[in-house]
Amino acid sequence: MTGVASAFARAFGQLGDRRVLGVLAKSIGVTLAIFAVLAVAFWRGAALGIERYAHGWGEVGGLAALLVALIAGWLAFRILALAVLQFFADEVVRAVEARYYPAEAATARDLPLAEDARNALGGIWRAVLVNALALPVALLLLVTGVGTALLFWAVNAWLLGRELTDMVWLRHRPDRRAASPLSGLTRLALGGIVAAMLLVPFVNLLAPVLGAAAATHLVHSRRSRS
Repeated sequence: MTGVASAFARAFGQLGDRRVLGVLAKSIGVTLAIFAVLAVAFWRGAALGIERYAHGWGEVGGLAALLVALIAGWLAFRILALAVLQFFADEVVRAVEARYYPAEAATARDLPLAEDARNALGGIWRAVLVNALALPVALLLLVTGVGTALLFWAVNAWLLGRELTDMVWLRHRPDRRAASPLSGLTRLALGGIVAAMLLVPFVNLLAPVLGAAAATHLVHSRRSRS
């Protein structure tokens, strides 16, 4: 698990890189645009559902719609940010490798479009499925005040750690059976930091790109030691 903090420090240090700034601008723009459309559609749908099936509940119905919308939005932003990054991840990884790991960049494998799409869709599907399975427990934990947030943090830390590592490792693994160079605890720490950053307004817009850059440093630092 050592080296995670320094990997993020180096990722922050490259935010001024023109290539990274370009990816950041594209990913933020696409994420916010899609999220705005989905948020409006979901809010309208929730309001219509409350009006139709809970008519007469008044303020209680409105609060219920707001609560559902907030929880759904909280989950959707993480899944959406990760999904959008899947399409730009290669650019972040390439920018970091070009600056810090030129020898590794020269031997990286370009993923075929079909494999790249399959990996991206698999990551999105896992994120949706795992968060959906956690949702009933999260609703029960609402009474604890912090239980829901901690549960989703843990779930998404695991998901993000795996997906961010794969974005880098799949380009460099010698064969399909080769295990990731990062331990489970390191992946969890990587994902946990990104999941925590996703909770902070404005910082959450930087989190996916910083996570991809930090994952690149972690994978290559572990490979160099093996």
